[in-house]
Amino acid sequence: MPSRIDHKVVIVGGGAGGLELASRLGRRYGPGHVTLIDKNLFHIWKPSLHEVAAGTLDIHKEGLSYAMLAKNCGFTFVAGEVRGLDRAGQSVELGPLTSEHGEEFAPSRRVRYDSLVLAVGSKSNFFGTPGAADHAIALDSTTEAERFRLKLLRALHLVNIAKEAGTSRPLNIVIVGGGATGVELAAELREACANIASYGLTSLEPQSDVRIRLMEGAPRILAPLPEKLAKAAHTRLAARGIDIMTNVRVASVGADGLKDSAGSFYPADICVWAAGIEAPALLKSFGLATNHLNQLVVNAFLRTDDSRVFALGDCAQAPWAAQSKSVPARAQAAHQQASYLYKEMAARVQGRPGPGRPFEYRDRGSLVSVGRAEGVGSLMGVLSGKGLFVEGQLARTMYMSLHLMHHQAVIGTLPTMLGAFGRLLLKRSAPRVKLH
Repeated sequence: MPSRIDHKVVIVGGGAGGLELASRLGRRYGPGHVTLIDKNLFHIWKPSLHEVAAGTLDIHKEGLSYAMLAKNCGFTFVAGEVRGLDRAGQSVELGPLTSEHGEEFAPSRRVRYDSLVLAVGSKSNFFGTPGAADHAIALDSTTEAERFRLKLLRALHLVNIAKEAGTSRPLNIVIVGGGATGVELAAELREACANIASYGLTSLEPQSDVRIRLMEGAPRILAPLPEKLAKAAHTRLAARGIDIMTNVRVASVGADGLKDSAGSFYPADICVWAAGIEAPALLKSFGLATNHLNQLVVNAFLRTDDSRVFALGDCAQAPWAAQSKSVPARAQAAHQQASYLYKEMAARVQGRPGPGRPFEYRDRGSLVSVGRAEGVGSLMGVLSGKGLFVEGQLARTMYMSLHLMHHQAVIGTLPTMLGAFGRLLLKRSAPRVKLH
């Protein structure tokens, strides 16, 4: 089909949806038509950030270089942080690139577009809780996940040294938020601490010396998911010695602990905030409709008030007509929206009308990891339109396959298989957790 040489599709944000869209379009139309902008230089699948935080996944081994992906998949990669949007001039404004020491090596720039897709994801929502932004770690980026991991390593070493000296005090870790991120992190931490202790921390008793508390404001953990799934996850976490507290509202966070709305104090050497998300506040400055979470309000075609600007993933409030509510902020939603917008953007590059049908989100169910060998999940529409509950090793295997499916969508089947096989071999000669 003939294509319009001058039509440029610019995608801002290289998360799950944005990167999949850029890769598919790039492979078909090439770097002259497709540009991906991201402030980071490599990609990590966001649902695996809890593994980065626990040290069970190494970002330097698992991360996919955007420059490499651009070359292999045929799109143009531009590194930079978006500072503004000139809709009249149809350009994205990028700030200067600086080194870790503040040295500028690329000036502010503008990237022109004909069609723009905003896929900038989300960040943690502290809901105005006093002290939360200063004292809690939010697992919404690789930087924060690595900060948590290093803080955990240091804390475990200090506990071990104290026990050797005859003075013992447990390490208190508090996770605020009993959603998928909080649940998965709690389970991953229990196993990671045991693994770290096995590498020379001979005085550390991870089960008794590391106290993990999961706090949730709703009546149960995993509130948006089926109750059977939530109960199964609760049982498995409790069996691992994780203290689960529900109906608890955090009122403030300090350097040494948290207070709830009833005035009770909970000591915390490390506090993780996983209680909610919001889109970047920058989106409010674009002159487009946004909601109270800074998300861009899009119509059934994922289009904003501007016909040239689209949005997908966590930064978009998209209608879910079948349920009379908004599409949930999940990786599977971003994946489906990327597939939908691929057809729309392909039509625009080719200079023909788009598909003309609205986006329809299909809930495929949910899978939650509750340890390296176990998971729980509810798969929707598997048997005659009914849900299927899965648990144990089967659920964990299916959970792991989601990450591989994402890699397959980005880099293809053979590279994904080779990468998975290579990681399996490396595990034979590498520690079970990242120790440096």
